[in-house]
Amino acid sequence: MDTADVERLIESGIEDAEATVTQPRGEDDDHLAAVVVAPAFEDETIVNQHQLVYDALGEHMTTDIHALELKTYTPDEYTTRE
Repeated sequence: MDTADVERLIESGIEDAEATVTQPRGEDDDHLAAVVVAPAFEDETIVNQHQLVYDALGEHMTTDIHALELKTYTPDEYTTRE
């Protein structure tokens, strides 16, 4: 699955989300990494944040994506990260 397609799915599935999806060097096409920034992550645990992303990707998580390295941030967290 193309990284741009994954970005579009995440951004359309989570309101006001900004997603950057890459394919780590040396990995297969079905191994991806994503950084997702969304106000929807406010007051959510990391587990719930990741679940929101998985829900946005739907069946693609079992059919097209084998592994997804995920980093999720609220807008404030992303601005102040080190």
